Amino acid sequence: MSKTAVSQTPEPRWKQTGWILLPLRAFLAVTMIYAGLLKFSDPNFFSVTSPNGITSQMRHSVAGSPVGFIVQHGIEHANLLGLMIAAGEVIVGLGLLFGIFTRLAALGGLALSTSFFLTVSWGTHPYFFGPDIVFMFAFTPLIIGGDGGLLSLEALIRRRVRSRMRLANPAPSHESSAIRAEVNRRTVVQSGVVAAGIGAIGLIVAGVTKAGAGTPGSGAGTAVAAPSASGAGAAGSRIVATSKVPVGSVYAFNDAATAAPAFIVHPATDTYLAYSSICTHAGCACGYDSQHDTFVCPCHGSIFNGKTGDVMQGPATTPLAKIPITVSNGYILRA
Repeated sequence: MSKTAVSQTPEPRWKQTGWILLPLRAFLAVTMIYAGLLKFSDPNFFSVTSPNGITSQMRHSVAGSPVGFIVQHGIEHANLLGLMIAAGEVIVGLGLLFGIFTRLAALGGLALSTSFFLTVSWGTHPYFFGPDIVFMFAFTPLIIGGDGGLLSLEALIRRRVRSRMRLANPAPSHESSAIRAEVNRRTVVQSGVVAAGIGAIGLIVAGVTKAGAGTPGSGAGTAVAAPSASGAGAAGSRIVATSKVPVGSVYAFNDAATAAPAFIVHPATDTYLAYSSICTHAGCACGYDSQHDTFVCPCHGSIFNGKTGDVMQGPATTPLAKIPITVSNGYILRA
């Protein structure tokens, strides 16, 4: 009795891996590229003195991070690590966007998110307020399922390799392991060349972005005095001369009493206030936005009033810690 071939109905799109993961893949791709370019475009990120810089963020991660001993040894190479993080984010995003080495790109994204979770977000309570743990798990479906061959340069390259080898597309189940291995080898080599080209273009764009970013404090709302190394810790010790903090300005200094960066605010004549710049949410160092007279946390977006230190936008729920100061003989002193 003859057997009649039974045609198979194509699987609905909503059941295909590529379509299921496409929204997540697109979101992570755009977010990673944006995050990387944002770091390259911010001169303060690479500033040794800026509270928004990676050097400052690493210093404040040492005490509360479970990998603080590792972070401590990396501080002297903070800018190099910052460049690697920013470049890594751009490369991961491009890999996901173009569908080339998608699983490897997702693995890189997981590694970056894990490093952020163990440092910047480790002190976040409750844990689900921190975005990094969410990103960690968001990358896992792409590590498992890849891009499903949808909108994928790697899948396109594989099809062309098979076509040039005069092989059927897709691969039949009876295809030998030797042929499959050769197809994989050629696909990996050609995909690597294409990935290198895309990565190079991405890094050139990032480099141009960094070159056009200017110097720290050149952007609107970021100009602030460099942190003083005076070590204002003992009661009555001088922090800065009042002449260096005119009305309406902000002065950054390091409060040796708490080993934390801080700001002096001069909102009105004869009124001087000082606040710790450590965000009360997760311990990141806030920066001062002179355009809006606010302290802004670069990690999770908390905003504090520039005159009172009160919370204007969460996730922080408590105001910045106030530092006691006095004014005597033309100097601002640690009270």
